[in-house]
Amino acid sequence: MTTPAAAAATPVVHEANAHANQFALLKQRRFAPFFWTQFSGAANDNLFKFAFTVMVTYQLQLSWMPPAMAGLVIGALFILPFLLFSATSGQLTDKFDKTKMIRFVKNLEIVIMLLAAWGFVRADAVILLGCVFLMGLHSTLFGPVKFAYLPQVLDARELTGGNGMVEMGTFVAILLGQVAGGLLVAVPQIGHTSVAVACVLLALVGRGVAQAIPPAPATDPGLVINWNPFSETWRNLKLAHENVVVFRSLLGISWMWFFGAVFLSQFPSFAKEVLHGDEQVASLLLVVFSVGIGVGSLLCETLSRRQVEIGLVPLGAIGMSVFAIDLYFASRGLPKVAEMGIGTFVHQSAHWRVMADLALLSLFAGLYSVPMYALIQLRSQPTHRARIIAANNILNALFMIGSSILAGALLGAGFSIPQIFLFTGIANAVVAFYIFMLVPEYMLRFVAWVLSRFVYRFDIKGDEHIPTEGAAVLVCNHVSFIDAVLLMAASPRPIRFIMDHRIFKVPVLGWLFKLAKAIPIAPQKEDPAAYEAAFAKALDVLREGDLLAIFPEGSITRDGALQPFKGGVMKIVESARAEGIEPPVIPMALTNLWGSYFSRIELRGGEQVAMAKPFRRGFFSRVGLNVGHAVPPAEVQPESLRQRVSGLLGA
Repeated sequence: MTTPAAAAATPVVHEANAHANQFALLKQRRFAPFFWTQFSGAANDNLFKFAFTVMVTYQLQLSWMPPAMAGLVIGALFILPFLLFSATSGQLTDKFDKTKMIRFVKNLEIVIMLLAAWGFVRADAVILLGCVFLMGLHSTLFGPVKFAYLPQVLDARELTGGNGMVEMGTFVAILLGQVAGGLLVAVPQIGHTSVAVACVLLALVGRGVAQAIPPAPATDPGLVINWNPFSETWRNLKLAHENVVVFRSLLGISWMWFFGAVFLSQFPSFAKEVLHGDEQVASLLLVVFSVGIGVGSLLCETLSRRQVEIGLVPLGAIGMSVFAIDLYFASRGLPKVAEMGIGTFVHQSAHWRVMADLALLSLFAGLYSVPMYALIQLRSQPTHRARIIAANNILNALFMIGSSILAGALLGAGFSIPQIFLFTGIANAVVAFYIFMLVPEYMLRFVAWVLSRFVYRFDIKGDEHIPTEGAAVLVCNHVSFIDAVLLMAASPRPIRFIMDHRIFKVPVLGWLFKLAKAIPIAPQKEDPAAYEAAFAKALDVLREGDLLAIFPEGSITRDGALQPFKGGVMKIVESARAEGIEPPVIPMALTNLWGSYFSRIELRGGEQVAMAKPFRRGFFSRVGLNVGHAVPPAEVQPESLRQRVSGLLGA
């Protein structure tokens, strides 16, 4: 029986909500008002912070906060509330209606911006530093709401697109806010007043749009709030740690914020001291960076076939390191010249490489972050999803504070800003490799993603029949040595495979399937113990509510034809039903794969081998996967399943 809290946490997506791409969400009330509320808040945050940063970098000349340290100090002060109050914020979001929380936060923003307006008019850095902390508190309260709201109103196949839109909107808002802040604060005589007025107006607009967000009921209304931030922080981190994949994904996202904070905090000084540009050049760098993030975020849905595709994460990490390191070489040894404006800057060819590195670095950061956020939303338990997001914000704060401290220490030790970028790019490669070894699912999905897009042209039909939650058994014809990899690419969730024990002896592929925790099975006559152990492990997979895949033919076809199905699938289903588990069985058929590099081929002399004659069908060989409707476990029979798969082969 579904509890009211669980019902509230489960998105209900009707046919009327179906959409061709993520942009169609902007026409729907469940998403559009929330998107523009988030957009206005991000724009206001960054207009305020960047105007203040430019003020202390170029205008105030404060002895107690030199320009090179201004961005670090402001950034650290902004994220400090995330460390102190995220745990409380997560509880409030789980306990109360998320829409009411959003409106409360937007009311708070108006009050803070009125105080900030006074600080800008007085050019009082102390008041503005206090407002930086308060805006950090505002964002701390909004963070769990933002990421817990989306999975409550979007289904699993919309999460990547929805997150991509929010990330794109956030960085476009950052771009517009920072550009506006940099330009307004530089206006002679009225710059500070202009910034003050803009901040208050944006806060009012955000509150007005928030009024249109539909109700989003509490997911845990009976939660008793623990107001002790220290004990609750520790409890949230333990809660997140219960799901290893989610927790390590939190670490991956936190590292991304560490990485990004290094660049964002140094842009004003990088523009002034390395590129010898003025305030407009600093704004241009932020334009390039933000556009790259936005483009990368939007590409995620296209590259992932509208599922949560964490195979993009390693691709993103590789790009982040490559272009961060190249940024060091691009900015090294630029001649010292008089401070230049944006026109002079863009006319020098050496600067185009710098801008290209920044654009590509940030594009790959978008590919890295969006799937990770979607994975956390999808895999977290709905009743305490906001507290998991709060744990993420706590870790983000720790990593960003660490980033500020490390960058400050490196600057103090005499490192140049390009050298800090080089150090960060190398560190990113090391950390990413470590995370992907801890969570092999990322690397497996990356291999599957590459194979299904660059070796084959992989067309999937009926993938909506693959369950997004709960136990299920997938049955598929067995055509090649990489059938399992292609099924990984088609599924929004991890799959555990039962596979012939001999395939584990194949170089590279054997290592890959061991990494995927595939279950080896041997014929009962050959090894009875291994045979029974395989079925016991398969039952454990279904007990845990996961996807199990089996190739009922028992071996790879030798002539391309569908072979008889053996009784193993019946044994699995019957054992599960005996324990009260009713896993649906999903028939699937791989098409046009026979004759490709990874399938068998007959050589002279009658010998059949696979992985001979590379590119025997050329590059981007077209293959497909057809997925059929679920078969109730009570109706499962080997021959009827074979007929269903045979029908899908001709679909």
